[in-house]
Amino acid sequence: MPQSGGVVGWREYMACKGEYTLVITTCADKESAKMLARTLVEARLAACAQLLPIESVYTWKGEICEESETMLMLKTKTALYDKLAAMIRKNHTYEVPEIINLPITGGLPEYMKWIDEATS
Repeated sequence: MPQSGGVVGWREYMACKGEYTLVITTCADKESAKMLARTLVEARLAACAQLLPIESVYTWKGEICEESETMLMLKTKTALYDKLAAMIRKNHTYEVPEIINLPITGGLPEYMKWIDEATS
């Protein structure tokens, strides 16, 4: 990625050592996803929540289901994962919400600093 006329080396992006995580969850619709996203960001448990419309095919209680859903991708600090997951469960409409924790192994240092500043 060019910056100030030069090319930034890949090592400049390797700022993470298990300190940050990407959490994925899904909601039944855009409105409930926005409410959950706002709750998590306002509580400073997530720096950012991105909402994406998706189509899901899954088994639930022995049946194949196909549904439109909204996926949230949440950026946070690994140390906040347990609190974030607990708040998702508390505020989620699903009986068993998807909550997946993906460690961020690298990223732009300035972006990681922003995650630090936006969460507590």
